[in-house]
Amino acid sequence: MILICIWAITTTILLLLLIVKNKITYRKLNETLEKIIDGKSITEIPFNESELSLLSNQLKTISNKLDFEIGRADSEKEQIKQLISNMSHQLKTPLANVMMYEELLDSNDLSEAKRADFMKKLKAQSEKINWLLESLFKMSKLEQNVIEFDITETGIKTTIRNAVNAVYEKAEKKKIEIHVADFEDIVLLHNPKWTSEVFENLLENAMKYTADSGSIEISVECLETYSMIHVKDNGIGISKEDIPYIFNRFYRSEKVNEIEGSGIGLYLSKIILEKEKGYMTVKSEIGKGSVFSVFLQNC
Repeated sequence: MILICIWAITTTILLLLLIVKNKITYRKLNETLEKIIDGKSITEIPFNESELSLLSNQLKTISNKLDFEIGRADSEKEQIKQLISNMSHQLKTPLANVMMYEELLDSNDLSEAKRADFMKKLKAQSEKINWLLESLFKMSKLEQNVIEFDITETGIKTTIRNAVNAVYEKAEKKKIEIHVADFEDIVLLHNPKWTSEVFENLLENAMKYTADSGSIEISVECLETYSMIHVKDNGIGISKEDIPYIFNRFYRSEKVNEIEGSGIGLYLSKIILEKEKGYMTVKSEIGKGSVFSVFLQNC
């Protein structure tokens, strides 16, 4: 009987201790979950190894993942905000010009010559808006991997020729000579349509920052793993301070604010080349022009 009483008392005490311990554990668990729900970071889990160690590790993992996802969401939100701001800034001027020319064209006092001039300027601004929207659309789709991007083993000569043909009329207007050094066609891994756009962007940039009657040279150099396509101009050049940033989205140097531009072309070209496992470099000196070199993989 005494032994039974001792066993009963001992069991009761153990049960009471277990209940108290479970209450403490429950309280700790509840406090931890509340922190996670409130978005607070958990640096320490309040259980020792003997108390729900598996659950402790899982809670810490969940907390870390939530911190990561929240950080990424905040980053994406800021990127979207910045993108919208930049888009608004880029479109503001041409839209204002379109509205201005439309108002001028409504005047009955315009001569035929003035009317034709304003119509020409209105068309140019409309084309600029269209180009900006198309470029922003391409940039967004490429960044989000929405566009299907096929890479094929294709000769580079036709790709370069298509880019030169696309800008030939503009080059003629500025009396800029585009010279393509003779070379044997090389089969490279690339997407002809998108890579042609890369070279078109580089040629457009070269013409933009090169004075009338200047020159642009295109040459091809074959290496062991990659081939380099150089686009060299004798324009105003790029300062050393600006070179690290020129491939950033919407970047434009304060030194060229008076020259029309959007800061999209080089960034878009960089994304295209990354999709092809290629890349681009630049060498430049103020007053002596620039050389952009596109690297594409040999087959």
